[in-house]
Amino acid sequence: MALGSRLLALASALWLLPSALSAQQAAFDGARAYDHLRQVVSFGPRPAGSPAIERTREYIIGQMKALGIPVVQQGFEAKTPIGQVHMVNLIATIPGARKERVAITGHYDTKLFREFRFVGANDGGSSTAFLIEMARALKGRRSPFTIELIFFDGEEATLRDWGAGDHTYGSQYYVDNARKTGTLAGLKAMILVDMIGERSPRFLKEGRSTRWLTDEIWSAGQKLGYGSNFINEITPIEDDHVPFLDAGVPSTDIIDLDYPAWHTVNDTLDQTSARSLEIVGNTILSALGPIESRLTRTEPTAGQQPSTR
Repeated sequence: MALGSRLLALASALWLLPSALSAQQAAFDGARAYDHLRQVVSFGPRPAGSPAIERTREYIIGQMKALGIPVVQQGFEAKTPIGQVHMVNLIATIPGARKERVAITGHYDTKLFREFRFVGANDGGSSTAFLIEMARALKGRRSPFTIELIFFDGEEATLRDWGAGDHTYGSQYYVDNARKTGTLAGLKAMILVDMIGERSPRFLKEGRSTRWLTDEIWSAGQKLGYGSNFINEITPIEDDHVPFLDAGVPSTDIIDLDYPAWHTVNDTLDQTSARSLEIVGNTILSALGPIESRLTRTEPTAGQQPSTR
């Protein structure tokens, strides 16, 4: 190999080194994320199709615009047990060296309750605020893969209970649309965050998630000193990652469902913390380099297939 070719190969290899990548990214700021959470909660209950979720959507788009990150509004009509509901996924894209994508995702809707005021600080709010701050942290990063930050609409069931088909409308639509447009094959991994803002989170490994992807994230968290938050126990949970697993996309879910205020009037801002958001942010940023390196070396399989919770 000629010297020029060797230098070019070396430069390409350095582009993929996690250390070179991390030097370009900003630190995840839990206080900034918490400010976004406070703003989102101020909009009130945000079920799919509500005026409040429209205001939330405008806020997210405004934050992405301020960062210079383009956002696609993926609108669709969802047929639900309470009728047709207009829903909108938001897809913010940070270009990388390759067009293939790694998605970091969460939902921004809250569950519909008519009998009490449900503001969903943790359940819907924490993932929304997290993704906004993650966009800022990743904006200046030199990434080997394009990064999609996806805000899903319609994760929650419209009825009281999580019934067959009445949930995860946004993630199902994203996957179906990606199949139709031929873009699904370019999605190499999906990381879902949900209910991550509780003051003392304990994240168990979701049992049907892709094992290698889950292990990379939990290992990163434990190496950062978050061993009391990332627990080596397994639990099955159905969530927005399931349609991706069914489609063969390596996917994992970071969620603490053992939350006493879940789906109650008590899921309020005082039940959450900036530190919890920062723990998850630091962990994903730390794990992203190894995940990308693995995706560059091989094409892993999706792993275990999902069932229901």
